[in-house]
Amino acid sequence: MTRFVEAAPAKVNLALHVRARLPDGYHALETLFAFTRFGDRLEAEPADDWALDVTGATAGAAGPEADNLVLRAARAFAEASGSRARFRFRLEKRIPVAAGLGGGSADAAATLRLLDRACGTGLGPAGLGAIAAGLGADVPACVASVTARGEGRGERLTPSSSRAGTPILLVNPGVPVPTGPVFRAWDGVDRGPLGDDPETGRNDLEAAAIGLAPVIAEVLAFLRGLPGARLVRMSGSGATCFALGVRRAQVPKGWWSAATELVEGPPAVPAPAA
Repeated sequence: MTRFVEAAPAKVNLALHVRARLPDGYHALETLFAFTRFGDRLEAEPADDWALDVTGATAGAAGPEADNLVLRAARAFAEASGSRARFRFRLEKRIPVAAGLGGGSADAAATLRLLDRACGTGLGPAGLGAIAAGLGADVPACVASVTARGEGRGERLTPSSSRAGTPILLVNPGVPVPTGPVFRAWDGVDRGPLGDDPETGRNDLEAAAIGLAPVIAEVLAFLRGLPGARLVRMSGSGATCFALGVRRAQVPKGWWSAATELVEGPPAVPAPAA
């Protein structure tokens, strides 16, 4: 039986400027998306109906399988493309949940890419992006998984300079930080636009996230003390933080970490689980 495999690279916000609260409850953002070689892994094989098995290190925190974004993305793809093909998915979860790394969005995007290839629909990034927009603000960026500036809610994308091969160390203190409470805790101050250089930018949600999970400040201080750390920041709404330029480090006990590199586009052949 034919089996299809797709990588779901973790998303990193190299900078995240929150400019305003919108009437619909969302926020006007300016961000710089980047993607890592580290991520989840999705497999699929033809089946009579949609099905999903979730395994891996963070599977237990991923919630009910029936609510998973993989199945939501599959159904949205079928509706948009008219394809009658159905698949059984196996999702290996590596990305921490509620961690600012876009794990659910990455999984949804991987599902769309895999189905486009498996079904021969040829929708490509543009067609898949239209479907992705209905699944979440970060999903369109995750479809391409290339460095890009995001505006609006993050869905208006402009390609940016490649940083492929740049070492990056991801560190999470093991505390889930849901997105909603962090955005609600944002102080509402517009601190100005995002320029072209992420190193001159900021993450406007850091203070709010630290207020909810003070250990994030400890993670940032730890990363800033590492040799070679060029840019240290929290990703998304937290609690994962990153250090560009760092290839490896021994992190404090109880913290999660992944030493990886930035990529342009999802890896064609995902590596098997370690």
